[in-house]
Amino acid sequence: MDKFKKRTFNSFREFVEEFKFIIKNRDRIKKLEAGELIDAEFRQRLMMAVTEVNGCRYCSYYHSKLALKAGISQSELDSLLSGELNDCPEDQILALVYAQHWTENKGQPDQEMIDRVKSEYGADQFAAINLAVRMINFGNLSGNSFDYFLYKFSFGLLGLN
Repeated sequence: MDKFKKRTFNSFREFVEEFKFIIKNRDRIKKLEAGELIDAEFRQRLMMAVTEVNGCRYCSYYHSKLALKAGISQSELDSLLSGELNDCPEDQILALVYAQHWTENKGQPDQEMIDRVKSEYGADQFAAINLAVRMINFGNLSGNSFDYFLYKFSFGLLGLN
């Protein structure tokens, strides 16, 4: 049986804490999704950057469709899905690197990185970037946790893709 390697919630408590954050910030999330805090293309790039690190197949499929609909080219999407940022707008690359860094470090980015992103984008846009990153990370870990359940329930036959 292959080993399950996707990132999941470390505990039920972690899931509950992140769920509380989502509920508490639902009004800001609505503004984010409406494009009031950052535009749709930028938001989808952030979503894809996080999803690439976490490897959630459900979010990858869904947000790929949204990214294309938002105007991201197939070649840029392919790059994002492979962790490359070369085809992305230069003014968004630091935020995308931050999203990857945040995710790789399980929500504990280096203070130097935080300061750099805040300085580049300002406090309001930094907060919007963090909201998008936390929102998709919650979705990714939820999807991957479901896949882990499938993996265990099926004795390793399901949930690995």
